[in-house]
Amino acid sequence: MNSLSRRTTLGLIASGLAAPAFAQADYPSRPVTVIVPQAAGGANDIIGRLVSEKLSEVMGQRFVVENRAGAGGNLGSQAAARSTPDGYTLLVTISASQAINPALYARTGFDPVKDFAPVSLLGTVPNVLVVNPSFEAKTVADLIRMAKEKPGFYHYASAGNGTLNHLVGEMLKSRAGIDLKHIPYRGIAPALSDVIAGHVPITFANLPAAISQIQAGTVRALGVSTLKRNSFVPDVPTIAETVPGFDAELWIALYAIAGTPQPIIDKLVAGTHRALQAPDIKAKFAQQGAEVVTSTPAELAAKLDADLKVWAEIVKASGARIE
Repeated sequence: MNSLSRRTTLGLIASGLAAPAFAQADYPSRPVTVIVPQAAGGANDIIGRLVSEKLSEVMGQRFVVENRAGAGGNLGSQAAARSTPDGYTLLVTISASQAINPALYARTGFDPVKDFAPVSLLGTVPNVLVVNPSFEAKTVADLIRMAKEKPGFYHYASAGNGTLNHLVGEMLKSRAGIDLKHIPYRGIAPALSDVIAGHVPITFANLPAAISQIQAGTVRALGVSTLKRNSFVPDVPTIAETVPGFDAELWIALYAIAGTPQPIIDKLVAGTHRALQAPDIKAKFAQQGAEVVTSTPAELAAKLDADLKVWAEIVKASGARIE
């Protein structure tokens, strides 16, 4: 660099004009906060921690998870949306918060599209349709046939009004043209317990919550909600094999804050994809019933856009609303 260039650069730094470019080149130069808008111990939290640990390794700086639970994920998402868009606050969130809450809540306090910059998908977790072992239906086709023969006769349990497993049930009703009666519980554990006890024949649960009961034979799995079969339960067919196009997966994704400089986004995309290629990540995801999935920012943006439309339609049909 000649003396004129050095003087120009030093002058820009002194005036603050060149500082952002230098900051982007050095990113990350200090610890990065990864907000998880759900409580510790859930699938999103565990996956957020696994990915943050690997990002710390591949990007040479600590990525630290901060749980900010409340209002179905809205509180943590609000906090992230109000952060400085410098790459030092990120959001690991789930489709239930990002794609369903805008239709479900009267006020979320954040805009899932305008407030965030997509980085990459991290993984997917299927929901699984399970029934009491004594229930007559042995397949999804059986259940649909029985429900059409007796509209409104069969009941399904969920973790509560507006939860993903409630809305997956509403999606099946809509796509298959059947009428099932919804019984909301306060969480998936009591819903599963009543299915096991035979008080309610059907529920939709995320795979991590149901897998031990499926393996023990206390519930029987009829179908997973993803377009492809899950490697953790490969013998369980997809609901889409009976109801074409049925797709109600829970996805987990990494977002930066809207306005984050593109060079930082690019570094995060590259770092995330490297982190998810680590040999042990796939096995650790599988322990949570999740599968590793990556995407470009544009692919994640398109997925969110599509899901916002799908779930707005399902929420409206269900009548679910949280003020």
